[in-house]
Amino acid sequence: MQIILIEDVANLGGIGDLVAVKPGYARNFLLPRKFAILASSKNVARLEHEKRIASFKLTRAKAESAEIAKKLSGTSVTIARKVGEQDKLFGSVTSHDVAQALSDKGVQVDRRRVHLAEPIKALGEYKVPVRLRADITVEVKVVVVAEPSA
Repeated sequence: MQIILIEDVANLGGIGDLVAVKPGYARNFLLPRKFAILASSKNVARLEHEKRIASFKLTRAKAESAEIAKKLSGTSVTIARKVGEQDKLFGSVTSHDVAQALSDKGVQVDRRRVHLAEPIKALGEYKVPVRLRADITVEVKVVVVAEPSA
């Protein structure tokens, strides 16, 4: 019996796969639990249409990420923080601060895309990876300087 999976099923396949299973397995387990639908010509056509739409969206998302990566490559941001004795920062610079500094430069990046191993707690220059997609990672230069005292 041919079915189309609408959920990931262990040892069988992933979402959108067209698989052949025994009729009892489909009728008693997969179909009642809404893990699959019958592979009628209408459902197969709908699946192909949804795959084309998903492919188009993926292509567009990759292009947008590549454009953002081009803007970010070579970008340097400066973040000023109050410092105490021996140039120790009051607080730290986090991924939120880096994302905010990038948005001030005109490049919108979600803070969850900025990967800091740990918050920056000292003055200096740092290379901070920004992971836009699983296959696109750009390093941004972050310079932490002392805030001028009034």
